[in-house]
Amino acid sequence: MKDIDSIAVLQDPVRRRLYEYVAAQGREVGRNEAAEAAGVARTLAAHHLDKLTEAGLLECGSRRLTGRSGPGAGRPAKVYTRARVERSVSLPARDYRTAAELLAEAAEQAGLDAGLCAVARRRGEALRGSAAPCGGLEEAMKMLAARGYEPYLEGDESAEGAEGVQAAEGIEGTTGAAARVVRMRNCPFHAVAEGFPPLVCGMNLALLEGLFGTDGAVRARMDARPGECCVVLENSKSNDD
Repeated sequence: MKDIDSIAVLQDPVRRRLYEYVAAQGREVGRNEAAEAAGVARTLAAHHLDKLTEAGLLECGSRRLTGRSGPGAGRPAKVYTRARVERSVSLPARDYRTAAELLAEAAEQAGLDAGLCAVARRRGEALRGSAAPCGGLEEAMKMLAARGYEPYLEGDESAEGAEGVQAAEGIEGTTGAAARVVRMRNCPFHAVAEGFPPLVCGMNLALLEGLFGTDGAVRARMDARPGECCVVLENSKSNDD
C-alpha cells in the first residue's frame, strides 16, 4: 500500500482517534481498552484497528491480558502498537531526507559537530523568541508536543491510559512528585539520526537547550533509550534548591 493510501485511512474520525490513542501509549493496547478510550463499541473498534493494521499504520500481535497462563487462562487477545515504518506524503514530490543525509554525512566527515550545535542552539532561541526561559515541565511538554516529540512523564507509566494522553498533551493534574523526568516517544529527526546518531542527537540537544533556555526551570540532557528520543528533560538543579 502506498503512503498516500495508508494516510487516507485516517480520514475516518473514529479510526483516527483509535490510531492516536494506540500511538500515544508506547505499549501494546487491547481492543477493550482502545474501544473505551475512543468511546465506541468493541466490535467497531476491532474493525477499525484491523483496518489500521492492514494499512500498515499499526502492528498486531496477541497475548493474554490477564497475566495468567496455563489451563483456564483464556485465549490470547489481539493487541496493537504503532507501526515502526515511517509514512509521508509530499505534493509535488520532494526528497528532503536524502538532502539531510548528505548534509549530515558531509558535516560528520568535516568534523562540524560544534558548529552544527551552535547553529541549532541559535535556532532554538529564535523559536522561543522574546519569551522567558521555560517555566517548568508542564510548559515544556506543551512545547514538545507541538513539535511532534510526543512527550510523557516517566514514573507515570501506570497511568499511560487516559491520564498518559493528558500528560502528553500537557493537561494539568497529571504531574506528581515521582514524575520528574520528561521522555519523548518520537524523535522528529529519527530517519537521519539512525545514520548519524552522535551528530544529529547532539544537534537535537542543542536545539532544545536553545528552545527552553539554559537558565530556566528545565534542563535538557542526553539519556538515550531504544525506540525513543535521546534527549530527556528534568527540573534544573537551581529549580530544585
